[in-house]
Amino acid sequence: MTLGRFDPEQGQAEVTYWTAAAARGTGVAPAAVGAVAGWAFDVLGLHRLELQHSTGNPASCRVAEKAGFVLEGTRRSALLHDDGWHDMHLHARLAGG
Repeated sequence: MTLGRFDPEQGQAEVTYWTAAAARGTGVAPAAVGAVAGWAFDVLGLHRLELQHSTGNPASCRVAEKAGFVLEGTRRSALLHDDGWHDMHLHARLAGG
């Protein structure tokens, strides 16, 4: 778990995460993302958290949704992976909702 693109003046950061293969599907990722989001809002006083994932990764989409991140849209050809350019889903969660 990381908070990247941290901008305290704007009250924003980006959540990133990775889960070991053995832990996938156990609920650990949504729980961890939710815990970090709560900490970022309650302790750091952030207003908005963003989370992005490749549109080709439906498991990450489920993690985002289970952790309370709302799908806001698709960033077309936004990130270069080893296999080429990927469209990215952008999810966000706001403090207090």
